[in-house]
Amino acid sequence: MNNLLDSRSLALFLAVADALSFRQAAETLHLSQPPLSRAIRELEERLGVRLFDRNTKGVSLTEAGHRLVPYARGTAKLLRDAQAALASPGMPATLRLGLTSAVEPAWFRGLAQRVQATHPGTTVSIVSDTSPRLVHQLGSGKLDAAFVALPTRAPGLEVVELDRLPMVVALPSAHPLARRKGLRLADLAHETVFWFERARQPAFYDHCQQVFSHHGFAPKKLREPTDHHVLLAEVANGRGVALLPKSFTGLRRTGVVYRALAEGGALSVGIGLATRAGRQAMRQGLVAAAR
Repeated sequence: MNNLLDSRSLALFLAVADALSFRQAAETLHLSQPPLSRAIRELEERLGVRLFDRNTKGVSLTEAGHRLVPYARGTAKLLRDAQAALASPGMPATLRLGLTSAVEPAWFRGLAQRVQATHPGTTVSIVSDTSPRLVHQLGSGKLDAAFVALPTRAPGLEVVELDRLPMVVALPSAHPLARRKGLRLADLAHETVFWFERARQPAFYDHCQQVFSHHGFAPKKLREPTDHHVLLAEVANGRGVALLPKSFTGLRRTGVVYRALAEGGALSVGIGLATRAGRQAMRQGLVAAAR
């Protein structure tokens, strides 16, 4: 008997179900959108049911899609548990380590060298990417561990928070607000603010939107460049201001100053170590190297 379902189809389905966006799911999966859409249509044809409703307002799960979600999650967890059961509990000979591109804490520098110094025979390979993509690569076995920005959805993974960085304001040095030592969101209400796309960090984006809503903060927004040096150049040129984790104050740029933000703690971003289950020895070694 031919199976109508397979692990790859379920993984693609689950990515779209979580994002409720074919574009965002494709980015997370490192695919282009057309083959993902085609794979979902083929899955629906095999099953004889529609899993998603697609219209001009977006994507939503059908009743059949809602029924399939828990089975897809269960299958993904079983596969991760099987990989964990076969994995060596200690530090692997080649450690594939992910580092989030959302923050740049000082302790990221030299991390690979510290791990190699305390674990002779281990070579560290570093991958830098957005946290959702690191979580996906970790879940699929392409990474052994990852330091991710929090909050980030990491189903089936073990995550321990190691650091928390408040948000600060980056603004042109000639800006009138630069004369102040500290600012509030209300002070930025009429400013143009660079802000990241939700696809880059959905859970953290939603968290920040809740804080913004609580404070009635709804400024005009510009799409934030993914390269932070480009972003600071835009700020220096007066195109807008930016809200950034405090670790970025180490990036000096002529024409840019950083100021404390009263709501910076509420908007703080955490840094957590994410691993698959059963990797306690490796996790302990990485935590020691990070601290």
